[in-house]
Amino acid sequence: MIKKIVLFFILILGIFFIGSKFLPPKTSLKTETKTAEINTSLSREVAPTQSETEGLVSKYLIKTAFIQQAPEKNWDEPWQDACEEASLLTVDYFYKNINSVTTEENRDAILKMIEFENTQNFSNDMTISQMVVVAQQYLNYQTKVIDNPTIEDIKKFTSQDIPVIVTANGKILYEENKHFNSGGPYYHSLVILGYDDNKQQFTVHDVGTRAGAYFKYSYNLLMESIHDFPDSNKKEDINNGEKRVLILLK
Repeated sequence: MIKKIVLFFILILGIFFIGSKFLPPKTSLKTETKTAEINTSLSREVAPTQSETEGLVSKYLIKTAFIQQAPEKNWDEPWQDACEEASLLTVDYFYKNINSVTTEENRDAILKMIEFENTQNFSNDMTISQMVVVAQQYLNYQTKVIDNPTIEDIKKFTSQDIPVIVTANGKILYEENKHFNSGGPYYHSLVILGYDDNKQQFTVHDVGTRAGAYFKYSYNLLMESIHDFPDSNKKEDINNGEKRVLILLK
C-alpha cells in the first residue's frame, strides 16, 4: 500500500515536471508587452513635426546690398528698363559678399552689363532665357529656371541662401507697392530674399523704387504677378507670359 502511494506521488511530480518544460516563462508576456511599449514610445518621440518634415523654418531672410535700376534717379533709357540688370547684380553681389555699393558703382555695373547685352542684340526688356545668357556668359553662374513655381519652391531656395529672381506684372505689384509711377510697369523684375509664414509675406529687393529694399509683398499677390515676357513681345500682354523664376547657382 505504501509503495503504491509513493509511486502515485512520483507519477504526479513527473507529470508536473514534464509539463512545466512546455509552458512559457511567466515573465515572457510582460517582457514582450514592455518592449512594445518602449518601441511605441520611441517612435512617438522621434516622429518629425510638420516643419521638420519640410525642413523649413517659418521665417528667413537673406541680407545683401540694394541695387537700384535707376541709381541716379534718372528714369530715361536705359534706366527705365534696367530692372533685369539690377536684379542679376543683386544676386551677383550677394554671392560675392558685397554688402554695399556706391551710386557710381551701381550705375557703372549696369552700364557694363548692358554693353554685353548689346553684343547679343538683346532688347531693353529681357526674357528669362536672355537673363540666363547674361548670368552664364557674363556673370559666370550656373542657372536653373523653375516653371510654375510654388510658394514652397521659393521658400526652399531662399532658406538655403539662394535668392530667387522674379519677372512680374508690375501693375499687379502696384496693388501693394504705391511707390511705382503710373500704376506700375507692365514688365518688372525683382529679387526674393526671404519669407515670413506668420505674416504670409515675401521679403524682396524691389530694384524699381527707392523704398524697395526689403520690401514686403504678400504670398498670393507676388505669386499672381509672376510672368515671363510674353511671346507677343508686347508688354501689355504680360499676363500671357509663362510663370517661371530664375535661380543663379555658384
